[in-house]
Amino acid sequence: MRSHLLNDRTAEHYRRCVTEGVERVAARLAGTERPFTGITADSLAPRVDGIDLDRPLHDTTAVLDELEEVYLRDAVYFHHPRYLGHLNCPVVIPAVLGEAVLSAVNSSLDTWDQSAGATLIERRLVDWTAARIGLGPAADGVFTSGGSQSNLHALLLAREEAKTSAPERLRILASEASHFSVQKSAKLLGLGPDAVITVPVDHERRLRPAALARALERCRQDDLVPMAVVATAGTTDFGSIDPLPEAAELCDHYGAWLHVDAAYGCGLLVSPTRRHLLDGIERADSVTVDFHKSFFQPVSSSALLVRDGATLRHATYHAEYLNPRRTLAERIPNQVDKSLQTTRRFDALKLWTTLRVMGADGIGRLFDEVCDLAAEGWRTLAADPRFDVVVQPALSTLVFRYIPARVTGPDAIDRANLYARKALFASGDAVVAGTRADGRHYLKFTLLNPETTADDLAAVLDLIAGHAEQYLGASLDRAS
Repeated sequence: MRSHLLNDRTAEHYRRCVTEGVERVAARLAGTERPFTGITADSLAPRVDGIDLDRPLHDTTAVLDELEEVYLRDAVYFHHPRYLGHLNCPVVIPAVLGEAVLSAVNSSLDTWDQSAGATLIERRLVDWTAARIGLGPAADGVFTSGGSQSNLHALLLAREEAKTSAPERLRILASEASHFSVQKSAKLLGLGPDAVITVPVDHERRLRPAALARALERCRQDDLVPMAVVATAGTTDFGSIDPLPEAAELCDHYGAWLHVDAAYGCGLLVSPTRRHLLDGIERADSVTVDFHKSFFQPVSSSALLVRDGATLRHATYHAEYLNPRRTLAERIPNQVDKSLQTTRRFDALKLWTTLRVMGADGIGRLFDEVCDLAAEGWRTLAADPRFDVVVQPALSTLVFRYIPARVTGPDAIDRANLYARKALFASGDAVVAGTRADGRHYLKFTLLNPETTADDLAAVLDLIAGHAEQYLGASLDRAS
C-alpha cells in the first residue's frame, strides 16, 4: 500500500495517474453538449449506494470508469454557456493549475512551519486585495472557505469591538436583500432572535439610506447597540449594490462597524470600466470577497479583509503545540493567529497563478463581459411581452418571470414559472435559478460565463416560455 503514497519514489506513478484523470475530464468537457443530463436523485442514488467501499478496485482506470458512471457523466457543468443558475463560475486554467499544485504539496496555512512560502504568498495577496479596496496601511486579512465564513468572521470582530457587557443589546442592521449568512452568523454568535434588524430596500433592491438612518436612531433611542451595519455589494438575487458612501456616513455618525459583503461584486475591483460602482467600499471596517465567484476561481477561494489588522486578535488563540505566544515576539508569521480555521488549504495559490498568467485587467475584462451581457439581456426581457423583469442589473443577474398573453391568475403564473424551471432542469438543456420577489415566484439568470451569448439567452427564454405554456395548457385541459 505504500506504493500509493506520494513521494520521491512514486513521482512517476503520480504523473501517470493524474494525467489519466486530466484526460478523462478534458474529454468530458470537450464532449459536453448541455449543462446537465437531467438525472434525478432517485435514479442516481442506487448506483452510488450499490458501490461496496470495502472492496477496492485496485486500478486507477477502473476507478475512473466507475467515476464516469456516478459523477462525471451527470455532473452539472458550470462551463457550459447555458448554465445560468447560481453564483457558480467557469474556472480559468491558471487557477486549475494552482489547484493541482496545492493539492499535491498539501501545505496547511495555519503555521509557518507547515507552509513557509505559502504563508508569504497568501499575505501578499491579502495586501494586494486590501490595496485594491483602499483600506489603508493598517489593513490585513485572511483567506476563508467562502462568503458565509467571511461574514461570520467579520461579525465576530464587530461584536468584540462593540465592547458591551450586555450582548442582548447588540443589533446588526442589514437590508432585506442581504445574504442569509447574516442571520445565521447572528445565531452562531449567540445573539438573540431579534438581533438582526432588516432594513427596507428601494425599487432597485438597494438598501434605503433614510430607512437605515431611522433604524439606527431607533437603536439609540431604545438603548440598543448597533454593533454592525452590513452593506451588500452584489446581492445574491439581484446583484444590487447598496449605497456604500451613505452607509459609511451613517456608521461614522452612530459608531457602528461597517461590513461590506462584496462576495459577488468583488470582481469590480479589477474591472477596467465599472470600478466606480464600489465607491465608498474603502471606508468599510471589513470586506468579504469571494474570488470563486467573479474572479473565475475554483471553489473555494474567499477572503476577509479588515481596515485595522489589530482587530483580527479577536479570533486569536495560542496553543503551545502550534502557535505559542512566544512566536509573536519572534515575529513568526502564523496565519492561524488570524483565522477561524486551523488546518486550511493553500487556496490563495489559485489566485496567485491566475494573476501571474492573466493579470488583474484580464480577469476584470471577463467580468465586464458578463455584466455587458446582463445589460443586453435586460433590454431583451424588457422588450419581450412574454416576460416581466424586476430590475435593471448593476452586475450580471436578471430576475424575471413568464407572463402568459391570456388573463391568468397570479397563483397560476407562479406555478407555471416553477414548472418551467423544473422542466428545464429535467431536460438538461439549460439550468436557471429561482427566487421570490414581491411575494411571487421568479426565475433568475446568473450570468458568470463570458462564453454565454445573447443567442443563448434568447434560446433559453423560448424554452422557458414553451414549458410554461405547456403547463398552462395542461391546466386548462384538466379544468375543462
